[in-house]
Amino acid sequence: MSEAFTIRHQADDARGRYSIDLGPAQAELTYRVLAPDLISADHTFVPPAMRGTGAAAALVERLVADARADGRRIRPRCSYVEAMRRRRPEWADVFAP
Repeated sequence: MSEAFTIRHQADDARGRYSIDLGPAQAELTYRVLAPDLISADHTFVPPAMRGTGAAAALVERLVADARADGRRIRPRCSYVEAMRRRRPEWADVFAP
């Protein structure tokens, strides 16, 4: 799904942010680094103009792909990320309680 969007990733040692720009609207997913191998997905926001486009799902897919590639696990504190985790059992290896 994320191929349909250009997703930007900004990060430092303490936190990170994935974002998608569509005109004046911007969707985002933010996270905090809890340990070198653990991040906390804290917040997903999609403005009304972008809802129903798959933007939020694309952000979570990118988060999961990057976490897997980096050997990190995700603690889902955001309700949307938690809902996606439940729908995608193949992601179980990437999520921490």
